Amino acid sequence: MYNVFMERFKIIGKDRINELPKTSGVYCFYELNPNPSTLNPIYIGKAINIQNRVKNHFNQPSYRDDLFMSKVDKIGFFETNSEIEALILEANLIKRYQPKFNVVWRDDKNYFYVAIARNKNGVPFVYITHQPSFAKASEGQGHQYVGPFIEGVALKNTLKYLRRVFPYYTVKNHPKNKCTYCHLGLCPGPDPDLVEYRKNINKLILILRGKRKKVLYSLKKEMSQLSKESKFEQASIIRDRISSLQQVMSHSNVIENSSFNLSGRVECYDVSNIQGKLATGSMVVSVDGKLDRNEYRKFKIKMKNEPNDIAMLKEVISRRLNHPEWAYPDVMLIDGGKAQLNVAINSKSQTPNPKQTQNIKIISIAKGRQELFIEGKASPIPLKKLPQEIYNLIKQLDDEAHRFAITYHKKLRKNSLLKNFQ
Repeated sequence: MYNVFMERFKIIGKDRINELPKTSGVYCFYELNPNPSTLNPIYIGKAINIQNRVKNHFNQPSYRDDLFMSKVDKIGFFETNSEIEALILEANLIKRYQPKFNVVWRDDKNYFYVAIARNKNGVPFVYITHQPSFAKASEGQGHQYVGPFIEGVALKNTLKYLRRVFPYYTVKNHPKNKCTYCHLGLCPGPDPDLVEYRKNINKLILILRGKRKKVLYSLKKEMSQLSKESKFEQASIIRDRISSLQQVMSHSNVIENSSFNLSGRVECYDVSNIQGKLATGSMVVSVDGKLDRNEYRKFKIKMKNEPNDIAMLKEVISRRLNHPEWAYPDVMLIDGGKAQLNVAINSKSQTPNPKQTQNIKIISIAKGRQELFIEGKASPIPLKKLPQEIYNLIKQLDDEAHRFAITYHKKLRKNSLLKNFQ
């Protein structure tokens, strides 16, 4: 068991945390062991950013962390291409190795399983459960469970994306007419090809068990065979499925916070002015997805009255970052495109406290092209591909920052007019 485990993980001492990658993946804590040739894994977790997550265990321990952090001697890590892969790998490793501080609080309320059940006609349907032993599919027709998964939200979002590739039922019996999910392409419909549907369910199970490459190989083989038989329309459907699966697996950081954390502190900025005059900047804040108006800040732009929104934004960001007492955010959301994103990134690296600000993730929303730019990502993400809850929060923050900036700008204009008439 140890050798297989070690083949997948790179191991470093706990005093070398800064060498951990800032990418998605799985990490493992090993406890002190009198036998230096043996490492004992005591906790396995996944992360969007391995280094940040491990640092949080040490610097901001939860009551659970207190149970085992003093025992940690070494840290192992394995990088993945996406958070979906990290989520799936974490579940499979926990199931295989049973680290004691994962197991110690595992109960029906904390861990999640994907259940693949079958109705009385043997038609599969999929749902998430806390209690695999008391599953609602009671007919005993060979239902399966994949897990355990730790994070319910991440699992739900993963299934939501995979459902676009492999449509499935979520109820025992589908109504005779098409449902809402049928029209969205997420459900096989009232009269599916059951042979094809069961094949897709098997592929879904393989994906959730970490067998992505096997599924892709199978799909490519199917496409090739259909092409040889001149079944080009069916082959094109498989081709699109391959493309969708590859996209989901490579860009799945979108599913859970888009490689940034909207379940933490997010700040959004906007600038308001009329040809550079009486320019103002705003900072609005959400914490765990809820607006916190006590944390809002407004800025009266100090630079010369020139209509240069990017320079004004740079001033606002720089001034904000010079206030560590406000508590630095997990994410900064900027109104604008690539240029505005780069300005914010540069401002972050030029602060007096670069070590404290380097972990802030910068994102920017280009409303004209309806795209989201993310620091460290070469290509933007179309807003329509974001999960609805993330899109809603980003839109709410952007609108709120715009409103707050305009309100302050109007106040300054009003004061200026009154002063001129005095």
